[in-house]
This record gives sequence, structure tokens and C-alpha cells, in this order.
Amino acid sequence: MKLTLKKARILAELKQAEAANALGVSEVTLSNWENGTTFPTIDKVIKMSKLYNLPLEDFEFKIKE
Repeated sequence: MKLTLKKARILAELKQAEAANALGVSEVTLSNWENGTTFPTIDKVIKMSKLYNLPLEDFEFKIKE
């Protein structure tokens, strides 16, 4: 099942501020990742996978147009 970063965070029942804090980034950075403006580094994707308790292959990345 493919999930956007935002959907994965919501399913993990985390607010954006909580997730950003746990990932060591600002809310703006996390928001940019979630809306496809910028992309996280692989180490941050791995941290998100652990934080959201989802396998890496479940994440779907979209480019904002």
C-alpha cells in the first residue's frame, strides 16, 4: 500500500510538530516534504519509516507541480 508522507504521519497519529521534532527538522521542512516541494534525504526517510512504523516501500513521493 503506497502512502504519501502526510497520510503516513496521520496514520501514525502524529501532529506535524511532533513528527518534525522527532525527525530533528522544522515544521516547514516537514511540510515541504509532505507537499512535494522538497525531498528528504535517505537517512530522514529511514527515520520516518521507523517513526511511522511503516516499511520504506510504503512511502510514495510526489513532485509538486
